[in-house]
Amino acid sequence: MRPLFCVLCWAAVAAAQSPATSEPREWIEQYTADRGSLGRFYSIENSPNREERLHQLNRDWLSRLESAGFEKLSDPGKIDYLLFANHLQRQISLLGLRARQRRESAPLLPFATTVINLEESRKRMEPLDARKAAAALSQMPKLTEELHRSLKPGAARQSIAFRAAAQVDELKKALKSWYDFYAGYDPVATWWIAEPYKAAAKALDEYARFLREKILGLKPDDKETIIGDPIGRDALQDELAAEMIPYTPEELLAIAAREYAWCEREIRKASSELGFGDDWRKALEHVKNLYVDPGKQPELIRTLALEAIDYVEKNNLVTVPPLAKETWRMEMMSPERQLINPFFLGGEVIQVSYPAETMTQEQKLMSMRGNNPHFSRATVQHELIPGHHLQGFMTSRYRPYRREFTTPFWTEGWALYWEFLLWDRGFAKSAEDRIGMLFWRMHRCVRITFSLSFHLGKMTPRECIDLLVTQVGHERANAEAEVRRSFGGAYSPLYQAAYMLGGLQFYALHKDLVDSGKMTDRAFHDAILREGRIPVAMVRAILTNQQLTRGFRPSWRF
Repeated sequence: MRPLFCVLCWAAVAAAQSPATSEPREWIEQYTADRGSLGRFYSIENSPNREERLHQLNRDWLSRLESAGFEKLSDPGKIDYLLFANHLQRQISLLGLRARQRRESAPLLPFATTVINLEESRKRMEPLDARKAAAALSQMPKLTEELHRSLKPGAARQSIAFRAAAQVDELKKALKSWYDFYAGYDPVATWWIAEPYKAAAKALDEYARFLREKILGLKPDDKETIIGDPIGRDALQDELAAEMIPYTPEELLAIAAREYAWCEREIRKASSELGFGDDWRKALEHVKNLYVDPGKQPELIRTLALEAIDYVEKNNLVTVPPLAKETWRMEMMSPERQLINPFFLGGEVIQVSYPAETMTQEQKLMSMRGNNPHFSRATVQHELIPGHHLQGFMTSRYRPYRREFTTPFWTEGWALYWEFLLWDRGFAKSAEDRIGMLFWRMHRCVRITFSLSFHLGKMTPRECIDLLVTQVGHERANAEAEVRRSFGGAYSPLYQAAYMLGGLQFYALHKDLVDSGKMTDRAFHDAILREGRIPVAMVRAILTNQQLTRGFRPSWRF
């Protein structure tokens, strides 16, 4: 029989973990910590054990939510409940997608189980059978040799082979982590595993190179070719549902075409003002060639940043805390990084793309032309204030636990929305400024087109590059960098589409609440920044005081 104090302690712990006893913020914070622990322990992305444990975590929390008393929650608590439930369902869907992708690449990775089992057994601190481990490692070169003989170009879909090569790199790191734990510390284990490990690591190196060079046809250390991994229409539809966007991919492509047509009409007007008639591409070339000299770009960016801050404050558009104005700073982007992002990256630190000494003459000219003052004036405020820097400053201070629900439709949509609003307010001082703003607006339209079309299997990366060159007027090297960034694996499939679509969501909400006189600009913008990084449809639910139920799903057509 347990002592009474143990029974009471156990009951207290169980009560503390019950969703019925607290607001969802506490559950979200606990879930985030739990997922972090699991992710650090099961650190191999390709591990079935990782998938299963994360599945279990998400299912357990969904079950807890279902048993919670929704009607007893505060209004912010109901919002958090709905956001949390949506997040858990999305994670389960994503884990299903990753499991499917793992099964697709499994025939190319017959040694994966060996590596995963060794490393995860080590993390569980299970005794090592060094002789058995050495025997398993000795099989790995034989398995890769057989794959070298049997695999031919075209034997696997490009995206699967590309994914498998990346997974081999990850497995090699995991195997090294396993080996380094024993090597030199455990003399018996080292005696058995040292040589088999070296042979296995070499085999993995050679196999990854074989996949890239022989199966995919890439050059050694190829940083130019873009392959990507399209997810298909069903997965796109799942992603849209998780983002609370009640549209089909085809409807979004139609929105992109409509917005692009508007941009084209406006840029022709600006082109005519500059004496180029309807030939807006000639006007664009004129604007590109107005770049500043090497070494002068930081001064330009500083001037543009201070102008944007001054504008939003003088017009009472949004609250800018003094510390936010004080603490932003600037760095120059490396030539290597500019291969992926040829323009700015923003936030507390704005990273500036401009020619560096090691770049070729052609690369230098493209960088200067693509970052001319009129293009830059259209986007410095996007990256700093009132855009990404102000976002980051506020969301780290208001409802920071909601960063778990971060979405590009809020993050990038907010920054792009300001480009819409500033256009309407006449922020552009000249026809050249308007062309700079329209260049980026056209770019965001085409981002929807090429990213969704790629994931629908309707466009290749090369066709995406061509579209950016012909319909937006990008320098080809910059277009290649844009597509490489989009499909390199660091961004979600909807990320590039989210700029324009998220901006349109905020723009529609501004019309409903500010243009109608229900809120001031400043109150509207401050309220958004204080609610955190959440789907814009949920921002709308908060600001319009919508009646919330446990099964609430936004159906807002913006």
